[in-house]
Amino acid sequence: MKDTQQNILIIGAGLCGSLLALRLAQRGFNVNVYEMRPDLRKVDISAGRSINLAFSDRGNKAMKLIGLEDRVKALCIPMNGRMIHDIHGNTFQSNYSGRDYEYINSISRGDLNALLLDEAEKHDKVNIQFNSKCKSVNFENTTALFKDYITKKEFIEDADVIIATDGAGSALRKSYYLGKKFLFSFSQAYLTHGYKELSILPKPNGDFKTYKNALHIWPRGSFMLIALPNLDGSFTVTLFLSYEEGQYNFNNLTTEERVLEFFQNEFPDALALMPNLLEDFFTNPTSPLGTIKCSPWHYKGNTLLMGDAAHAIVPFYGQGMNASFEDVVELDQVLDQDLKDWETIFKTYESNRKKDTDAIADLAIDNFHEMKGHVNQAIFQEKRKLEMALEKEFPNEYASKYSLVTFNEHIGYREAMLKGRAQDKAILNLLTDGLITSNDDLKLVLNRVKQETEAILEDDRIAGLT
Repeated sequence: MKDTQQNILIIGAGLCGSLLALRLAQRGFNVNVYEMRPDLRKVDISAGRSINLAFSDRGNKAMKLIGLEDRVKALCIPMNGRMIHDIHGNTFQSNYSGRDYEYINSISRGDLNALLLDEAEKHDKVNIQFNSKCKSVNFENTTALFKDYITKKEFIEDADVIIATDGAGSALRKSYYLGKKFLFSFSQAYLTHGYKELSILPKPNGDFKTYKNALHIWPRGSFMLIALPNLDGSFTVTLFLSYEEGQYNFNNLTTEERVLEFFQNEFPDALALMPNLLEDFFTNPTSPLGTIKCSPWHYKGNTLLMGDAAHAIVPFYGQGMNASFEDVVELDQVLDQDLKDWETIFKTYESNRKKDTDAIADLAIDNFHEMKGHVNQAIFQEKRKLEMALEKEFPNEYASKYSLVTFNEHIGYREAMLKGRAQDKAILNLLTDGLITSNDDLKLVLNRVKQETEAILEDDRIAGLT
């Protein structure tokens, strides 16, 4: 695409939209961004939404691309592993990798978004307008209808290309669906669980009340609590719980007494750190957890869906933001190919990308079940112990499924999923059959795991599953 004088309209100035605007401006395009919310740098708009996120290597790949790696690193708190809390308050740490240099980070959504907006606005080719809700998109004429929340007036914006990064409730995706102008496939699947944001406040001196450099998990089989650290010494705590199943659920946690009873029974050590629990619980909303898949993401060369607008996922692999950031990297690589028009660019991008976003959506649901229950199982703990030992002893020869997904940004999510699932199955089979133990010679274990993994992958290939 040699003509960078074209005007690109981006709907949504969240994490993906602000990154995309910055990168396109760096490439020389004229970019107009419209965001329905107020400017988060001037108004607190968190309102029970995840205020911190897990940032890892795929997201950092995008920060390297735009030249902000060091500034983003300053916003991060490293988390080396999961700190598991049992029902009696006992803890043990399960590292994410046997390699010391591999870890994920807790980062403030607002701080990162503000940095990206600041950097985007430094470019004279970028204009960002807040309080402007997109009501619909005419994807045939490449125009978008907006309503200004301040003036209450509606207006139409024209562009050469419209890219929607407006999240799970995307106006462009809705226009695709309602327009019925082409064959558009769309699915939205909810978990039976929702989530509610809570918090652990810092000590009076600003210190953390519990261990800082871990993602804390209270797994309880059918539900769980997690906590991620913030730079101010607090933790953002999230309760994942069924709406209507089980003894305790969101539909029956309606009184202060019942909420306290629930936490005293299930999370006593967390409750001791949360004197503000009831205020948070009854102030913050309960939100659903859903997965969105759709295709195609584009209409001719006029419009394109990116980020959550194209592929919203549940948060249990910590890859939602990272996947959206990787979208921008992938589109940038396609732009480097100097293809002749936007339609070819968008087709190539989706062809390259969709298999991977489908894979991370499925992996995120897998990890939901792992985090709330499997981490407490003896065989799972034995598997993780073996994997940590293999990664430590053979750092260039073995990577667990989690490492393949989270730390191997040079391979796609689908490849990581297929190999990772086969490895998981191989180790569990070998452990169950008594063919390996954590006390065996690690080289022998590695060879057996590799052989069993290859056999499983070959079976999958023959069955047409890969």
